[in-house]
Amino acid sequence: MQVLRALGAALVEIHGQHDERAFVDATTHRSLVDAYGRLEGDAVAVADLWAQWRDREAAVQSHRADVERANREAEWLRHAVAELGKLSPQAGEETALAERRAAMMQAEKVADDLRSTHDSVTGANSPVPPLGSAVRRLERRAAQAPSLIEPVVKAIDAALTALEEARLQLEQALQLAGYDPQELEKIEERLFALRAAGRKYNAPVDELAGIARRYENDLHLIDAGAEKLAALEQEAKTALAAYRTAAQSLSAARRRTAETLDKAVNAEFTPLKLERARFSTEITSESEGTQGLDRVEFWVCTNPGTRPGPLMKVASGGELARFLLALKVVLADRGSAPTLVFDEIDTGVGGAVADSIGVRLARLASGVQVIAVTHAPQVAARAERHYLITKDAMSRGKRVTTRIAELANERRREEIARMLAGAEITAEARAAAERLIRAAG
Repeated sequence: MQVLRALGAALVEIHGQHDERAFVDATTHRSLVDAYGRLEGDAVAVADLWAQWRDREAAVQSHRADVERANREAEWLRHAVAELGKLSPQAGEETALAERRAAMMQAEKVADDLRSTHDSVTGANSPVPPLGSAVRRLERRAAQAPSLIEPVVKAIDAALTALEEARLQLEQALQLAGYDPQELEKIEERLFALRAAGRKYNAPVDELAGIARRYENDLHLIDAGAEKLAALEQEAKTALAAYRTAAQSLSAARRRTAETLDKAVNAEFTPLKLERARFSTEITSESEGTQGLDRVEFWVCTNPGTRPGPLMKVASGGELARFLLALKVVLADRGSAPTLVFDEIDTGVGGAVADSIGVRLARLASGVQVIAVTHAPQVAARAERHYLITKDAMSRGKRVTTRIAELANERRREEIARMLAGAEITAEARAAAERLIRAAG
């Protein structure tokens, strides 16, 4: 409903004796003055400059708050940056160290067994030297009983070869186990330091590197923040100056436009029998904003010596309708909806004034669609199309139906004659109606 209401206001304006839409709404007067003076582009530029200044001012306030916060925490920040810089934590380091420590602790247990086995193969109790001596003794006896000795020597040689292979495999395994007590101690110390820092700064160890960078940035704000703050303040000052220059220029243009508008509207009053009234555009300064420096409102003075006031509060019903018509005629090609509805704005006026109203409605109709509800023959005669609205009783008087029908040619002349003469249409009324239609044509 809100969207439809806004759309309807943009498409159709309704003007009536006590209608509070259209020009009566003071919030539209500034945009109407801008439209009349073709200042819409200047108004948009002022709004853009206002937005730019607000953005820069927000940047100043945000940066100032950051600098003040950093200054309050300066001592702590310097200590933290120094400590974390010395520690130099790396993302993923804790996990890698923990895995390496676990592997080394398992390797320590395996290495003990490997060393024990290696001692059995190569140490003081190794079977290799006795077996070697036995082979040499048997080889010296081989000539005496070769069939007995050679198979034994061959088997012992195979055993010695296997033991040598076992020794090589054991040494390689010990090397691969890589257990280094000093390295394990260093890993333990590093993990302790990282986890202690995590508890101190209330963060997971993997986030310590990011915290260090953030603290360094905060320190940079302290060291370079004042310079940047001064630069931001200068940008905001420049933006505000540009806005004020444009807003003052727009305000001056609005005042010049208002003078021209006032003259044009007042020139329409005499034919509408409002020659004693005066229209004025009141422009007052208000706080700076997106629309500039001005508050704009249409005022009228209905009689000499009376105090002028806002259009809606001062004018009577009939006067208000004619004031709005005069204003609408002046603003016809600028700031107007494509369809205008005038609801009995000629009520209570004489023939000459009604004719002036008809002339102005016809002038408006050359640029936009105009629909007028009227009882004045002078207004009806100037319409391009004439519709008659009637109410008929139906169902033995229990219901009333409203009908609308377009009138043309003879029927139209008869209706205008009826509007002139009343219930009994005379020849004089028909002749007068013909003259009105011919004059309008």
